[in-house]
Order: sequence, then structure tokens, then C-alpha cells
Amino acid sequence: MSFIADRLNRILPSQTIAVTQKARALKAEGRDIISLSAGEPDFDTPDFIKRAAIRAIEAGKTKYTDVPGTLELRKAVAARLNADFDLDYKAEEICVSTGGKQVIYNVMVSTLNAGDEVIIPAPAWVSYPDIVTLADGTPVIVQTDPENGFRLTAEQLRAAITPRTKWLCLNSPCNPTGAAYDTEALRALTDVLLDYPDIWILTDDMYAKLLYDGAVAKTVVQVEPRLRSRTVTMNGVSKAYAMTGWRIGFAAAPVEFTKQLIKLQGQSTSNPCSIAQAAAQEAVSGPQDFIGEMVAVYQERRNLVIGMLNEAPGLSCALPEGAFYAFPSIAGTLGKTSKGGRLIDGDEAFVTALLEETGVAAVHGTAFLTPGYFRISYATSTELLKEACTRIQSFCQGLS
Repeated sequence: MSFIADRLNRILPSQTIAVTQKARALKAEGRDIISLSAGEPDFDTPDFIKRAAIRAIEAGKTKYTDVPGTLELRKAVAARLNADFDLDYKAEEICVSTGGKQVIYNVMVSTLNAGDEVIIPAPAWVSYPDIVTLADGTPVIVQTDPENGFRLTAEQLRAAITPRTKWLCLNSPCNPTGAAYDTEALRALTDVLLDYPDIWILTDDMYAKLLYDGAVAKTVVQVEPRLRSRTVTMNGVSKAYAMTGWRIGFAAAPVEFTKQLIKLQGQSTSNPCSIAQAAAQEAVSGPQDFIGEMVAVYQERRNLVIGMLNEAPGLSCALPEGAFYAFPSIAGTLGKTSKGGRLIDGDEAFVTALLEETGVAAVHGTAFLTPGYFRISYATSTELLKEACTRIQSFCQGLS
């Protein structure tokens, strides 16, 4: 009899975390490593947010809070969502968790029974299918088309729906492609969902503030208010506020469903860190202009990286609309051999050889449910990005 639960044997460790840890280990050994694997801003948390955390410590706000977060933070989160997306959420519809990943976990564990299906457009963030599987659900992966900007179409959505479909999980802008859904693209999907009143929508808007070329983020409830009663709007402070380590995410959902999220959280982690909550409250309610400054830097980096990747023999990469990732195709490198003697027979072989032979750490596309690609993050300094892309170009030029 195995000591480990069967459910753990159905999932894999996070492959993005695994690559990041391998890159750190190699760097600790003295290797010249440039890691482009982690989805983490290189900007520091703004000082005014840090000061709010320090004030909370000095004021003794180091005790338990309400399970879904302090009332003040939930009010601030509701106000931020309402201002950003023209919504009307109230504090009692907000549950604050230890990062966006816990929000998704809580949602799935709260609702899925064995055999329930969750539609996940691919390429997709690595954790979606494993969280669904842990909750005894069945991930239904729908491969999107690069010619359609890696966006799920109404026809694909309708074809994927079965009597067991319980959720559609939608991420915009998307990790790993940077694809974003505008009003027209969302409207096409919401029109389909109106025909299926038992399907709920989880909209992961974690990168919504990181959009380029003047684009403005849209979300499901904003585009189709009639879906409000069965939509969970998820966001957090990790990416837009450069607060990954603070671990604060939040869900906005109908009151009765929010109560179920709170019930589960109360018997698992209970409240998020009180100090991080104070910082998050300041983040969402304080000045927002620094986000635009970060986005401008990211856009410059995006343009640099995409230009250099498209100059590498065998690679091709579309221009991301948001987030801070590039997701180039390696189609033109398949079947070739690296200078180090490794046959490039897939995306995992490509990124392994790239790391071992050039010191550039990236994540293979199969981790994001889409073989034949790899993901790099351009949330690092321009100098390092130039060097990394130069190494990628040299690596591709050396393939034979």
C-alpha cells in the first residue's frame, strides 16, 4: 500500500519552478546563467507600499484577521476592481487568499466532483490542469491557433462543451503567450456561454494592467453583466504591483459562492498574512501611475526581445499584447543538432541544450500544454535580455 495519496501521483511538480530552481543551482555552482524562466517582475515593490507594511508592523497588526482578509482590504479590492473594469462588487463578494494560485485552488476544490470538466485554452499556465486534477476534475484542453493570436474562438468553445462541463478558465493577457481578449473576442465567448446556464467562468486577470500599445483591459462581467452570477473574477498584486513574494490574490464572486471559498479557506490556511494585507491595501488604493511607467519599460523590452528572436534562425515569434512573456516557435530548429551534440527533437531538448550550452534558462512549451515552443520572460534588465537573446541567436546559428 502506497503511503502517498493517489491524487499526488496524478500531478507533476510545477515545471516553471523546477527550471528556475535548476538555474539557481547552476548559478550557485559558478555557471554564467541568465534565467528567463520565472514569471516575476524585476522591479522592486514601490516604497509607499513597503512603508504601509512597516506601519502595520509598528502598529501591532500582527494578529489573525478575518479569514477572507480585513474588511478594509476587501473594500479596497472591490473599489479597485470597480474602478478598473466599471463593475459593482462589494466587500462581502471578495475573498483574499495567499496568492492567485490559492484562489484557483479554492475555486476548483469548492466546486468539482469526479468527472466534472474544466475547459482550458492552451497554451496555458502550467498549474491550471494540475489544480483541476487535484480537485478530481477533468481538464479539457483546447488548443488555440497561432493564426488566431492564440485566442479561444466561439466555435472552439462550443465544440468543447459537454454535459459535464462546469467551468471555463480564461486568462487574459495570457501566460505564456501574452495574448489578450478585447471586447469583441470576449463577446464572442460570452454569447456562447449565455446558451449554457450551468457553466461557470473563472477569469484570471492577473496580468490585466500589463497591456501594450495603449490597449485597455476588459473582463467577462464587464462585457456581459448577465454572467455576473456565475463568474469568478480573479486578480492580485503579484505582477502589476511587483509584489510576488507578498502572496496576495483575490476573488470577486457572488456572495453565496464567496461564502464557500471562505469556508474552505477557513479549514486550510485561514487568513493571508496580515502584514501583506496591509501592503496590498495600500497598493490597490494608493497611486497607480508607477504601473504605467513599468508597462512602458516592458513594452520597450518586448520590442527588443521579439525583434532579436525573429532574427534567430529557425525561430519565429508573434508580438505579445500583454503580460511579460515571449512564446517563440522552434519549428525551424527541429531535427537539427546543437554544437554540443544534442538532437533537437522537441522543445524540451531545445531548452535543455540552450541552458547547458549557453546558460540561458527558458521553459519548454510542453509545460504550457503546447509542444514546439518555449517561453521566456522579459521581466529582467535590458542588458541581460540583450545578452540572453544574443546567446539564443548564436545557439540557433550553431545548429546543423
